[in-house]
Amino acid sequence: MRKLIGQGQLTIVDAAGRRYRYGDESAGDPPIVIRFTDRATPRRAVLNPALELGEAYVDGRLRVEQGDIRGFLDLIGRNTHWDDDDAPRLGLWRPWRHNRRWTSVNWRRQARRNVAHHYDLSNELYRTFLDADLHYSCAYFADPAATLEEAQAAKLQHIAAKLALRPGQQVLDIGCGWGGLALHLHRTAGVKVLGITLSEQQLRVARRRAEDAGVADAVRFALLDYRDVRGTFDRIVSVGMFEHVGPPHYRSFFRICRGLLAPDGVMLLHTIGRADGPAPTDRWLARYIFPGGYVPALSQIAPAIEAARLWITDVESLRLHYARTIDHWLERVAASRQAIVSLYDERFYRMWEFYLAGALVAFRHDGHLNYQIQMTRRRETLPLTRDYMTQQDRHPE
Repeated sequence: MRKLIGQGQLTIVDAAGRRYRYGDESAGDPPIVIRFTDRATPRRAVLNPALELGEAYVDGRLRVEQGDIRGFLDLIGRNTHWDDDDAPRLGLWRPWRHNRRWTSVNWRRQARRNVAHHYDLSNELYRTFLDADLHYSCAYFADPAATLEEAQAAKLQHIAAKLALRPGQQVLDIGCGWGGLALHLHRTAGVKVLGITLSEQQLRVARRRAEDAGVADAVRFALLDYRDVRGTFDRIVSVGMFEHVGPPHYRSFFRICRGLLAPDGVMLLHTIGRADGPAPTDRWLARYIFPGGYVPALSQIAPAIEAARLWITDVESLRLHYARTIDHWLERVAASRQAIVSLYDERFYRMWEFYLAGALVAFRHDGHLNYQIQMTRRRETLPLTRDYMTQQDRHPE
């Protein structure tokens, strides 16, 4: 820990009450104090921090006595941030980083089970911390001072601008969530949308929203795997779903999308990515939050797009937008603690809190970011410059 903690202040209290202090106390950062309640957990946490720290916090074997879990993980993140000058400390913290085994083989049946594990939790849980439109993906902070609702609305318009929509077009939304994007595209551009999901909870909400809006004939939703979609679409959009495809299926995914896309069609993929290259999924996250989940590097996505003979017409890197988004989510989770505990229990609350706090650190200090990748089948499909995106983004009709 003396080698690891160079910024900030950390005090560790062991099971016998002995206190160990690390870091720079003169820096003025709020001190963090954690306590281990048994003798075995500290050793296990040192040997496998990615898994054991999360399990210890959820079980109550690791307690944050001064500060909170977000502050503790942020302290670790600041001292192991992905940068050249931190390579030695990064190696201390993540020896698992060099394990390149992929575990995300999401065949149809397994994919549905994996989605249900996370997205078929109570809709009431997601309502406690998401925006009113239920967008569970990175918002777009064109204005750093924007509210969560404003940033999510800006994200929808940003995506619509890149799709270059025209009234009457057929749009496929792969991984439609609770239907917010599909409804927005129909409402603002007059397109018809088929949204697909593997979550029964999401499907029920999305269909009810379309019916309540009186647009169920133009905005349809189906419990359907992307591999089972049939038809031709002028536009394909996928937001926050690609993380559940898995590297063994990347080439198949883009080949299927190309087959569904009209010759003059446009596709936009919005996905979490890694700037630090391919790496296995965090073991705690894979076990408790996203079984089968995998965050790809751009070096893994691009070859699969090339193999499908699609043109990459635009790539945007959203670097700190998800950190800002999760900041809002964590504040709302903390404010809704009693509601979440009533839905589940204290242990579940600590698990959810650790998940979001860890995700925040990944986007603020580690190599995580979001990519928006625009693709076409033909090179002449879109205008020669990006001006049309900016104009539509700022002045939607």
